Parts: sequence; C-alpha cells; structure tokens
Amino acid sequence: MRHPRNRWHIFSHLTPRVHPRWILAVWVAILITFPTVVVDAQSGDASGPWQIERWKQTPAMRWLDRESPVRSLTYELESIAHRPGDKQGDDAQPTEVFAFYATPGTVNGDPSLDKDLPAVVLIHGGGGTAFSEWAWLWAQRGYAAIAMDLSGRRPEAPRFNPKTRELIIQRRVERTRLPRGGPEANHQAKFNNIGGDRSDEWQPYAVAAVIQAHSLIRSFPEVDAERTAVTGISWGGYMTCLVASLDDRFSAAVPVYGCGFLYEGESVQKPMIDALSGDQRQQWIRDYDPSAWLPQCDVPILLVNGTNDKHYPLDSYMKSFQAVAGPKQLRIEVAMPHGHVAGWLPNEIGLFIDQHVSGGKPLPKLESLHTTNGIAKTKIDSSTPIKTASLHFTTDHGPLVDRSWGTQTASIDGDLLSATVPSDATLWYLSVTDERDAMISTDVQFSVDWK
Repeated sequence: MRHPRNRWHIFSHLTPRVHPRWILAVWVAILITFPTVVVDAQSGDASGPWQIERWKQTPAMRWLDRESPVRSLTYELESIAHRPGDKQGDDAQPTEVFAFYATPGTVNGDPSLDKDLPAVVLIHGGGGTAFSEWAWLWAQRGYAAIAMDLSGRRPEAPRFNPKTRELIIQRRVERTRLPRGGPEANHQAKFNNIGGDRSDEWQPYAVAAVIQAHSLIRSFPEVDAERTAVTGISWGGYMTCLVASLDDRFSAAVPVYGCGFLYEGESVQKPMIDALSGDQRQQWIRDYDPSAWLPQCDVPILLVNGTNDKHYPLDSYMKSFQAVAGPKQLRIEVAMPHGHVAGWLPNEIGLFIDQHVSGGKPLPKLESLHTTNGIAKTKIDSSTPIKTASLHFTTDHGPLVDRSWGTQTASIDGDLLSATVPSDATLWYLSVTDERDAMISTDVQFSVDWK
C-alpha cells in the first residue's frame, strides 16, 4: 500500500537562456514556489476531511432497475458531518447516491460476457449528472462502468430501442432530488460553506461518493477488482485529481480539464476562493485544492485539456502536472471545447486506460520539453508508428483564454523530436499523433514575459 507523504516541497528550477532577439522559456513549474502543506490522507486526522479507509469498505446498496441495458442503483454514504475521529451522534444520518451501471453483458444482452471485467468510475462535471450514455460507451468498450450523480439527484431513466437494445441518446433529462441526497453541487457548497460541520460541504461528500462507488464496483462478482480506473470531466476532472491522489486502488486516472492551483493565476474559481475569510481560504487551499494532494499521486495519470480553457487555464494546469509525483502524461489540444461530450470523446482516454488495466498498446511517451537557442526538443518513445509531429505556439499576450495559437510541422530524427520556436512566442509545446490518431503532448513552456 502506498504511504502518503506528510510533508512535501517542490522547488522551482530556473533555466533561462539569453538569445539576441528574445529570452527563452522557463518551466512553468518555476512560476511559483509551491507551499508546504501538512497532510495525512490515510489516517484521517484533522488536517483533512478524508476518511479513506472507511470509504474503502463496500457500501450498502439497492437496485432500482436490474433489467435494462444500463441499470440503476443507489448506495449509501455514512454521515460526513463530523471530522474524522469525532463521536457521531444520533443525528448523523446517511445520505444516498444514485448511479447508472453497465457492463458488456447488460448492453449486449449476453451475461456470458461478464467475467473478470476491468472497471471504470465516471465523474460528471458542473451542471452534469450520472450519464447513462457515458456508462453505455464504456460498457461497449468492454468495461464495467459506474456513473454516479454528485448533486443528490436521480436523472430520469434512459430509453432503449426495444428491438436492438440500443440506447436512445437523451442529453437533456429531468432530475429528481433524492430524499436523502447530499449537498448541492453549487458554489455555496463548494466554497462558502467551508469550516465547521462538514455536512454542507460538497468536496468531502463528493470524494466519499466517488471512492464508495469504486468500492462498490470492485465488489461485483463480474469485476476484476485489481483492474480499475477513474476519469472525470471539468469539476469531475478536479475530483479525479483528488481521488487519484487519495485512493491507491486505481490502476489509471484521466482528469479532463480539471486541475489544482485554482487559488491563483487566471482560474475562474480564484475570485470565489479570494472572497473567503483568511481562515476559510487557507483551509480551502489546504483541504480542497488538488495542489495539496497531487504530490502523493502515484496512480498513472493522463491530464487532458485545451489551450484556451477558461475554467482550468494553462498556468494552473502546468503547475498541477508538475506537482504529480508518479507516472504522468499530457494531451493538450489547441482550442479544445469545454463540455461533457467533448470531454469524453478523445480516444486517448480509452487507450490510456486500456494500456494500464488491460495491457493495451501504450500511448507514445514524450520526455520533458527543453528549449535551447530557439530550438524546442524532446525524446520520443513509441511502439506505434507516428503519423504527425507538431509545434504549437502562441505569440499573444493577455488572458490565456483569448490567445490565438498556430501550429507548424516538427521534425523527428530517430528518437529526437524538435522544432524551431518563433522568436516572439510566449507559450509553446510539442505533440505527436500516432497511426491510431492518438495525440500526446509535452509540457507547455512559457517565455519569461508570457503574460
């Protein structure tokens, strides 16, 4: 079992080089000196709200629908109103969580397909819910999939073609509040309620709900409990960063958009964090910002984002990537749209999870990017043929969300990938795309005057 780090430090490394026309980049990790945070995730002391060992136990559950291709259930969470170690009173009532569940056998009507299945936990983002379509897609891929709702609600039942059993896509669905649903997934519960009783704070409820969903799916007889993964979109990506750092039973994790360091830079969450009182703000950063937990993430992780994402901008994103201690890769797409469907479509997500839970062919791997005398370089290791190699860059200043990006062809010479960076570039990175149309990126580099 992985042992958490009780204290961590990450120090920046300056690597500027002077060029006649411009100053070359530095690692984005040098833009800050990371704070020191004292945590003990597994013991559950007062420095954090997590009760990991408790949540690793299989929760009580009941089936609402055991016949449909995508099935429905609820499971219980014990009260999270108290801090770990506190005596729980008679008023500590459990909450319930709704989830969709699908397997290759349920969606194809063939129970014989359900043996020793890999499994995936699916975490929706803000404004989302448990998506039957998402669970359906992963079941068609060969996985047992569980998608829970983290806003205390139950979406309406999915519909299927009676002849083919195909899912009828419904992306706007009615949602019913559960009688014992947890906190609302709104700004009040995510930010303003921090401090005191935890029952109205969304983060401990949501982390508990995800880890308990993981415990539940691992308990199903058709699932191979040692081959599980997690992926989430937007706030679900944020939550994936947390649970991948806290729950060491996952074999792979893919946060889409979501990241840490939301209390600085251009994050849209920063104004809400800054509006908290001094003690509240400090506690939010210590407990709920993924930057405090990513340094203990040993689960192989693929971070997926776009160059212009306003919710999780590149400055915070690169700091989050650098903070990860374990195996990590990046997929940065120029102008990637932000949304649930856009967030689950990239085929690299499935390929990365296949790689780590089912022995699938690995994604190409790129080493850290180095830029010297205007040449960006990295080494590439790929078991699949590379179709294209590119340099992506922007010469703009100002808000990251508003910058225009350009792309030009990069060169491959053996295992060396390189490209000449425009002298006025402010941000840049390299990427490769293999014959499966799977794209992997280097880290993004920032010029000294990138703002």
